[in-house]
Amino acid sequence: MTSTNDRPDDREQWLQKAKTLSEALPYMRQFADETFVVKYGGHAMGEEHLAKLFARDIVLLRQVGINPIVVHGGGPQIGQMLERLKIKSSFIDGLRVTDQETVEIVEMVLSGSINKQIVSAINEAGGFAVGLSGKDGQLIRARRLRRTQRDPDSNIEKILDLGFVGEPSEITPHILDFFRESDVIPVVAPIGVGASHETLNINADTAAGAIAAAVGAARLLMLTDVKGVLDKDGKLINEMSARQARELIKDGTIKGGMIPKVETCLAAVDAGVEAAVILDGRVPHALLLEIFTAHGVGTLIRRDA
Repeated sequence: MTSTNDRPDDREQWLQKAKTLSEALPYMRQFADETFVVKYGGHAMGEEHLAKLFARDIVLLRQVGINPIVVHGGGPQIGQMLERLKIKSSFIDGLRVTDQETVEIVEMVLSGSINKQIVSAINEAGGFAVGLSGKDGQLIRARRLRRTQRDPDSNIEKILDLGFVGEPSEITPHILDFFRESDVIPVVAPIGVGASHETLNINADTAAGAIAAAVGAARLLMLTDVKGVLDKDGKLINEMSARQARELIKDGTIKGGMIPKVETCLAAVDAGVEAAVILDGRVPHALLLEIFTAHGVGTLIRRDA
């Protein structure tokens, strides 16, 4: 019942909310019972207000019938802890060189404090979340990652040892299949187990992409600190095919740190994920805007027709 004291601008806001809900309904029907893997990191995870909104959005996805799986990063928090403990670390191609001492801190931060903070936030928002690492149920089996570098003087290629840094070799999603049949929202720390049962630190983007492929996700959603993929004029590209994405990498439109993110998306769609999206986690309710509106807010990469 509408009050006679309602102001016109209040009614306009209510009408806009009703319009938004109406627009969302077809997408809720389309994605009911589908699995979405969400890579969570950056400012979306570091700022308290955005973190609370993210938790509420994840709960909403579950309540409308979508099965979200959250895979989180934590690079800045790991760096802060290493600094506090006066442990030096270095990077090669954006990957943290990880010795035995460092990997213990990485696991403590990722599987401990960060994972439980996200789980608590989702539970406080009305969900039922459980924290995991890739070691639980051997969810992420991994192999050691190697990088090569060519000496500019001798032209000899040498292998660079990154230590306890890994990449997924096999995803065993049985534990995730169990959660799918319940109301549980899994929150996964990107820690893997190696061939010799050693702990391996895995890039969160890579882990999320591999999990999305293994569970046959309808969407891989990667929250970043940029709008998405931009064209040469700096404008957001809303949607592209896998072939178009590869062409943009080749011609230099996609460059720098965006290349590995797009390559993760391409690997996921090549492996059967319907589409992967790179979107700006700094935008409040970015997930809802991307999933439940016609225009979206990021760059969606689809499989080639």
